[in-house]
Amino acid sequence: MKFTLSWLKSHLDTDASVDEIADTLTDLGLEVEGIENPAAKLSDFIIGKVTAAEKHPDADKLRVCTVDYGQGPTQIICGAPNARTGITVVVARPGTYIPGLDITISVGKIRGIESHGMMASERELELSDEHDGIIELPAGEIGQSFADYLAEHDAAKVDPVIEIAITPNRPDALGVRGVARDLAARGLGTLKPCTVDPVPASGPCPISVTIDADTLDQAPVFFGRLITGVKNGPSPDWLQQQLRAIGLRPISFLVDVTNWFTYDLNRPLHVFDADKITGGSLRLHRASGEESLQGLDERDYTFPEGATVISDAEGPESIAGVMGGLRTGVTAETTNVFVEAAYFDPIRTAYTGRAMKINSDARYRFERGIDPAFTPEGLEHAVRMIVDHAGGAASEVVQAGAVPDTSRAYKLDTARCSSLVGMDIPADQQRATLTALGFTMEGDMAQVPSWRPDVQGEADLVEEVARMASLTNLEPKPMARARAGVPEPVLTPMQNRLRMARRTTAALGYNECVTYSFIDKAAATLFGGGDDATMLANPISSEMSHMRPSVLPGLLQAAARNQARGLSNMALFEAGDAFHGGEPGEQHTVVTGILVGKTGPKDVHGTSRDVDVYDAKADAEAILTAMGAPAKVQILRDAGAEWHPGRHGKICLGPKKVLGVFGEIHPKILTALDVKGPVVGFTLYPAEIPLPKKQTANRGAASIPDLQAVERDFAFVVDAGVEALTLVNAAAGADKALIEDVRVFDEFIGGSLGEGKKSLAVTVRLQPKDATLKDADIEAVSTKIVDKVTKATGGTLRG
Repeated sequence: MKFTLSWLKSHLDTDASVDEIADTLTDLGLEVEGIENPAAKLSDFIIGKVTAAEKHPDADKLRVCTVDYGQGPTQIICGAPNARTGITVVVARPGTYIPGLDITISVGKIRGIESHGMMASERELELSDEHDGIIELPAGEIGQSFADYLAEHDAAKVDPVIEIAITPNRPDALGVRGVARDLAARGLGTLKPCTVDPVPASGPCPISVTIDADTLDQAPVFFGRLITGVKNGPSPDWLQQQLRAIGLRPISFLVDVTNWFTYDLNRPLHVFDADKITGGSLRLHRASGEESLQGLDERDYTFPEGATVISDAEGPESIAGVMGGLRTGVTAETTNVFVEAAYFDPIRTAYTGRAMKINSDARYRFERGIDPAFTPEGLEHAVRMIVDHAGGAASEVVQAGAVPDTSRAYKLDTARCSSLVGMDIPADQQRATLTALGFTMEGDMAQVPSWRPDVQGEADLVEEVARMASLTNLEPKPMARARAGVPEPVLTPMQNRLRMARRTTAALGYNECVTYSFIDKAAATLFGGGDDATMLANPISSEMSHMRPSVLPGLLQAAARNQARGLSNMALFEAGDAFHGGEPGEQHTVVTGILVGKTGPKDVHGTSRDVDVYDAKADAEAILTAMGAPAKVQILRDAGAEWHPGRHGKICLGPKKVLGVFGEIHPKILTALDVKGPVVGFTLYPAEIPLPKKQTANRGAASIPDLQAVERDFAFVVDAGVEALTLVNAAAGADKALIEDVRVFDEFIGGSLGEGKKSLAVTVRLQPKDATLKDADIEAVSTKIVDKVTKATGGTLRG
């Protein structure tokens, strides 16, 4: 939130300095992030007078000027069309920094003639967009600082700009008046009245407005007035200067008015070109999800289902609370305008803006909560300003819906200030503080003003009193002794899982890494990311332009850096977030590790070998077990393009419940990231692990079967394309209660089996629970196994 000192003083009668105001704002919780003083960047510019101006001998459009700025005649070459003898100008001497050009002036030659400085235009000094000629001053003392001259003759151009950080619970401070109210309540000045003389109505409004019944919860009230015969054009200088000071570009008076009231009174407004409203009526309704609109930013948008839409007979004309439409936007030719002031639901506005990916000043304020009771008065302020500056006649007010009732009151217990914040403040002072902030005191009850949606209880009243009294007065006191006993656990299941994952992975020999969440677009694209949704608006560098879609690229880049320094064998892991979108909630926590090179250094026994997919699988299973994953899982394929297509697997509890992925990294990924293989790794998803049905502080007792297990071997002849997993799953499903484990122990291809056939041998472990298995029981289960496998694979039992 930015505003100038003079802007603040239009609401606050104060003699306080900028530094006093800044210190007080920070103390009140409106932290000052910066103060920009335009006079500082203009202090090196001085006033001079052109005593002679002659045509450059080698250039028709250049003048060789003699300028006196208090240090004797100085020669300056100038190409401005208004450079002539006798004018008073602003001079930049050699060594002066020009903010509008981002250069430092030095002595130089232009077409063979030396120039000792320059005469500046307003745009070069960032005073305005004017650059058709150099500045001509009506008066000014030669040699005087230009900053001092402006302070005397045009103080608005050197007006200090204050920027404050607004916490989400203080929407009232998103207007300059709200900031002034806080300062006045602290005693730094007096709050000026904010009244308006309504414009008399010239007649009824020909434009009607309706709100659908199912939309009243999203748009409870809408006010509007038609103004005919306006003359749009540039805004007054004071308005343009204030908007430029806070970083907004003046467009035209009718547009600038809405922007100005958004910051001045925290009252977002919108003006329609009334002649472009089809059918003479506006309707507020819920979007079906098929409507589209070209916004004022000339981009096309499709409404999400349920968004609030303002439509005329032709279709949508505005995204309620977010942005207006281009078709009914005002232009230089606009003569009739319909001014809108409405109240829109904060949550619905936030959902709409997020879904449509639109950030606007209106959305920023509506989703935090503006003052609904000020809606009709805010309309009158805008209409009065438009009529006073642009002329025209205003119709009667048209209203749809009703202003929502936000009235509420809480008891002020003056003794709670001591118990809650440890400050002893007199009761009379507490009441006076709340009254100064706009609360209405009725006995012990404090009626909350409509512009403070954050005050929701008695404790909030105490907070306001303590904030105004300054928490810097709080005296430190020792904490009371904690009560004996075992404290309740504070870590969430996810935090516990990550803690166990880190400990287990480190115990397996991995080194933990902490890499950046930002990676370059090329690396992000390799792992399914790199789109606009995850692109940073202001990246630190081109190598950190996107949010990472996976933790793997950061680990692989770390491995490449280590390999470049001679370390070929390594085990790295990281537990952190990966991002599948750019909105809140579009990220997931993962535990990722990689193994690079060999399992160990060379030795005389030859035990060192290249890491393979089974190393990654074993480590992944160990970490999942430590995090509480079930023992029985399925291994499926088709995890993603970053994995080797035939040497990876997904650890699943079903086709859609993926606990993790392990395997060999695809060779093209290694080549792109300059990593020398072999490289295997895993990515685990702790959030996908089911929570235990019973939450206990202790680990349950071990359950050891007291009956003898039985193992039987089976060999099946199947087609060469049949996956071993299909056979194993079929065998395991023959009797889920009795069959404890199925493992492949042999594969045979060729020989008497013939072309296109192979033999897979499995061991099935039967674990009885109620009684020892008899031959008939074993034979019955064996028959089921053969039937299941035959049906699932088309194979036969090998004789």
